[in-house]
This record gives sequence, structure tokens and C-alpha cells, in this order.
Amino acid sequence: MQQQPPIVTYLNYGLKVCLLLLALSAPLSIAGTQIAWSFALLFVIIRAFFVRPSWRKEGIDLAILAFVGLTLVSAIFSYEPKVSIGKMVSVLLVTIVYLVSENVKDSKTLRQILTVFLVSASFASLVSIGIFIVGKNLKVISLAENSPLKIAGVQNGDTIQTANGISVSSPEQLESIMDQNEITKIKIYRYEVFLDFEVPKIESSPIYRSAAESLGIIEWSRGRDVRAAGFYGHYTTFAEALQLIASLALGLFVSSYGGRYKWLLLCALIAFCGALFLTVTRASWLSFIISSGVIILFGTSRRTILVCAVLAIPLIAGGLIYLQQKRNVGFIDTKDNSTTWRFTVWQEAVGVLASNPRHLAVGIGMDSIKKHWQDWGMFDNGKLPMGHLHNIYLQFAFERGIPTLLAFIVWMFLYLRMLWRGLKQKFDWVEHGILLGSLGGTIGFLTSGLTHNNWGDSEVAMIFYLIMGLSLAILRNIKSEEKLTTDAHG
Repeated sequence: MQQQPPIVTYLNYGLKVCLLLLALSAPLSIAGTQIAWSFALLFVIIRAFFVRPSWRKEGIDLAILAFVGLTLVSAIFSYEPKVSIGKMVSVLLVTIVYLVSENVKDSKTLRQILTVFLVSASFASLVSIGIFIVGKNLKVISLAENSPLKIAGVQNGDTIQTANGISVSSPEQLESIMDQNEITKIKIYRYEVFLDFEVPKIESSPIYRSAAESLGIIEWSRGRDVRAAGFYGHYTTFAEALQLIASLALGLFVSSYGGRYKWLLLCALIAFCGALFLTVTRASWLSFIISSGVIILFGTSRRTILVCAVLAIPLIAGGLIYLQQKRNVGFIDTKDNSTTWRFTVWQEAVGVLASNPRHLAVGIGMDSIKKHWQDWGMFDNGKLPMGHLHNIYLQFAFERGIPTLLAFIVWMFLYLRMLWRGLKQKFDWVEHGILLGSLGGTIGFLTSGLTHNNWGDSEVAMIFYLIMGLSLAILRNIKSEEKLTTDAHG
């Protein structure tokens, strides 16, 4: 066997460090994750000059190649080629699958990456739960009729987030900012809506004994209304990421034999579920319920399934009550603005897609809708807020064409079939747990994709790719007990 040059050893070591940093950053920072991905990709390219890379030619690899290739064709024929080709960088994040699956060759490395990933995700979840417990910003529970805040437009129950761009947590802090400005611009949160108001400076008076009294605040508390967003800055992104992570943890918990690992996994799972609950995101809740059902169905006994079903009833009831309190909507609410928005825009997108053979073949191009929506009278001719389509299947067809959507469906089918077949092999509990959690999480992810553009969130996509990479590493590189027995007797 020919000895590898020393530089290859260093490149492999650097690549491993990058994969660990990628796992560490994925639940926390899109920038950190993409930096780790970029360096890992660079090390692989440099290594290719010294070691000839091997190319996979399995069905799933061809499906991924077709998906990326058809997306590139769509970008070239886009209504806005420069914009769409620029979006190819996010499409190439799929290489994370191969950076992980082709370079995780042993169980030790697999466990190291998994541990770093779950610890990082636990930290993000605990921070979100801690913020909820402590509270953030200033919630005005009750305002006097002559309150300058109420006169400006603030209502009872609103949460004041910032004053002139400065985060506010108490009446004293708000009064201090207002004393320094003739007009103070405050941003408030009210049932899913962020509003801006202008409040004039209050003339100081000795009759007021407190800042709350001078502002006409009768009762206040720290705010706990804003939905948990982790370190991402948006609750939907955090919720979709947590669904995948919680599913992975549940798969590991179900597969674990017991001892300290089971208790640690249970603690992590509680943190993930708690943070997911605080995102108050209906589709992600439902997708995790479906994912949990799949994991429990294929990973536990019938008795456990019945116990979990009984326990789920009060949890679901509590979730519906909490949803009503925090968002003032039902789980399925046809009067909800986000629901009516989806139905309107989906109908418009289907009409545009079917109106032109070019659209059916290559789509309109990624992000072209931002400059051409007026050409098709979308978003109710501009009466509705502009955005993506909140459905990954329609989004793929609309932006990239029907062939790209079919390639994606084939890719997901082959991946789920690989996971299902892998579960029938006798792996160690960690490997089995990853496969089980990946199966449930992927099904949940695809379900949530019916109402969320979760694939369009790079943070979520990178976590999906990381978990997929770990799963393929197990199926391709790490031998099960059955294979070891066969090799021993071979």
C-alpha cells in the first residue's frame, strides 16, 4: 500500500476540525457554519490533487446530481439570471452531505460530531428557555387612559421592545430614553405584528413618584410574548431546525440501552421540545408529532406506543391553549392572515406555472419573483406582503421547473428507503438511533414543507444535510454487527 504524503494527513486533520466546527455552529450561527463548510470544501479540493477521489454512482447520488444540475439549468434560463446564478451558492450547500458521509469513516468520529452537535443545540435551546423564564422587554399589562403611550397607540398587553433602537426592559429605562429625546420611536409586539409609534417627550413633574406612574403604566411585567428564535433571529427557522434536532435526539433516546446516556438524552430532548414549544409554530409542532409517531412506531414496543399516545393527549391540549393565548389563532384557522395569504398566493403561483411551457420546464428562476411579481399580478396585485411560497414543492416547481421537483421527490424517496433498510440491520444503538431519528425527522421535515419553505432557510437546510451526511456515513462506511459477523466468517 502506497504511503500518503504528509500533507494529506494534515488536510484530513483540518477537515475533521472543520466538520466538528460545522456541527458546533449549525444550531447557533449561519456564518460560522458556512465558514466551516467553505474551509472543509477547500481542504477536500486540495486533497484531490494528491489522492484521487472516488465517485459514488448510486441512485441517490444521481438524484442529487440531477437536482443540482437541473437547478443550474433553471438559473441560466431565469428571468433574472444573475440573481438566480448567485443563489447557486446556497444550492451547493448540499455538498455538506458528502463532506460528512465521505469523511466520517469510524464510529469514534461519528460520535464526536454527534456529541458536539447535540451539546450546541442544547445550549441554544436552554438560552431560549432561560429568556422566556426571565422575560425580555417591557410588557404593559394595563395603561391609564391619559398615558402618553396609550395616546400614541400602544394598547394594554403590548410588549415594548425598543425605544429609538435601544432594547427596553423597564419603565425606568424607557423614561430615561424619552427624557433625552423630543420624540421617541418605540417598537411594540402585538399578536404576531410589530408596530412603530412615536411618543413625544413628557414634561417632568414632581407629583409622579415613579417612572411607571409618569408613563401612565398601571401594571407591567417582563415580556414573554415574542416567540423563541434561538440565535437565528426568526422563530420559524428555529422551529424547523429544532424539529430535526429533537427527532434525532428522540431516535437516540428510543434506541439507547439505558444508563447515563439515556438520562442525558432525555434532558436534551426536554430542552429541545421546550424550546420548540416556545416557538409557537404550528406546522413544526405537527411535523414533530408526526416524526415522533414514526420513531415510536418503528422503534418501540406496542405498550410504549399506547403510553405515549395517552401522554400526548394533555400535551396537545395544552399546546392548543397556549397557541390561542400567544397568537390568538386556532391550530387550523381559516381566518388567520397567514393561512389566507397562503391560499391566495398558492393559487396565483399555480396559475403562473401553468400559463407558460417555459415555466413548467425550467421555472421562473430562483428569486426572480422579487422583480417580476407585478408582471403576473401576484400577491393580490401587491395588496399582500411579498414573500416566498411557503411550500417547498410548489416553490421548486415554480422557481426551477417540474423536472427539478421530480428529481427532489426521487432523492427523498431513495433516502427514506435507505434509512428504512438500514434500520433492519443490527447497528450499535448510536448508529441505529441516528438512522431512526433521521427517518422520523425527514418525514416531519417534508410534512412541514407543505406550509413552510423550510428548504429555503439555509440554517435549516445545513442541519438537514449534516444529519443526512451522518446517516449516509453509517450506511456506507460503518459496518453493522451483521456485516462484522459475515466478514469474520468470510
